[in-house]
Amino acid sequence: GKTFGLIGASGFFLNNAVYDVGIYTLFLFQMVFMDTAATIPTGAMAERWKFMSFVLFAFFISMFVYPIFGNWVWGGGWLATLGTNFGLGHGHVDFAGSSVVHLVGGITALAGAMILGPRLKKYNSDGTANTLPGHNIPMAIVGTFILAFGWFGFNAGSTLAGNDLRIGIIATNTMLASASGAITAVVLHYARTKKFDPAMSANGLLAGLVAITAPCAFVNATSSFIIGAIAGPLVVLAYTFIDTKLRIDDPVGAVAVHGVNGFWGIIALGLFADGSYGDGWNGVAGTVKGLFYGDAGQFFAELIGGVACIAFVFPVMYGFFKLCDKLFGIRVSAEIEHAGLDLAEMGVRGYEDAEVIPANSPAMPVSENIPVTAMRTASPQQ
Repeated sequence: GKTFGLIGASGFFLNNAVYDVGIYTLFLFQMVFMDTAATIPTGAMAERWKFMSFVLFAFFISMFVYPIFGNWVWGGGWLATLGTNFGLGHGHVDFAGSSVVHLVGGITALAGAMILGPRLKKYNSDGTANTLPGHNIPMAIVGTFILAFGWFGFNAGSTLAGNDLRIGIIATNTMLASASGAITAVVLHYARTKKFDPAMSANGLLAGLVAITAPCAFVNATSSFIIGAIAGPLVVLAYTFIDTKLRIDDPVGAVAVHGVNGFWGIIALGLFADGSYGDGWNGVAGTVKGLFYGDAGQFFAELIGGVACIAFVFPVMYGFFKLCDKLFGIRVSAEIEHAGLDLAEMGVRGYEDAEVIPANSPAMPVSENIPVTAMRTASPQQ
């Protein structure tokens, strides 16, 4: 008969039932994936989100939302069995997390940013958007390359076997998609603004990586380049639409990078999978093929998985953020937001030569006041 798994029922807390080195290794690997999904929203909610609210959120998404959807796709759940139950290809296939990690994180970021509201002075009374400059673009580019380097472990590591010769193909496809995403994003941005924006180039690179995450093992090099080349313009157009039309403040473009391109990644698998890999995937005989290679069912399985992710994650996370906001508030005060969250939320300055905050200000707890003269300033007389 047909099976429709909705939630795992065993193996909690790494008990004796799963006391196996392979399971422990998989748990450690999956913990990093879960952490990625949980940290994606921090970019969209930056500069105004209470830290304790983030901690509570991290527990919630890590313990409930991510494991449930992950079980649907990677644990033999109902999305994985769309092939065996209904003949839709190999069921919903996501090699390394375009939907399970990035779409989950991107949709969560959208829900959180909507509840949290825009940063101070982001939008004018007439609805037009202001550009609030980033703190350190060179450091952001360094961070982008750190992410890109880690992605080779993220994607290639999802073979779960060091002797799988597919690793070389996966790594090459990952590189090609990231490069084409960066190129097309910066070219489109230049065509619109006559400026080569390094931040948009970085987002284009990340968009290509997100998009290739699901299909990286199932497509050829040419398709990988095309997938990334589409991801680049998608992130530019989606970021602009979200920022200026929907007026949802997403400082780093997390929704466009992870949400929009996470969805594009699974659709790309449903289109470009060439039948060279995946024999027996999700219990279905034969290799994984997309629409362009003769299997329309695989395309529909990917589409159903993406829609199911949005339909599950968005209302759950929107409701969670809304409830938390009603109970204790998830946004810092205007005074703290203006001064910066480092001192008020963490008790230390990120940069000692920053603008001095007067003693007893809302951004500095009374018990931790520091004499103004003890702080370094730009004045040469002090």
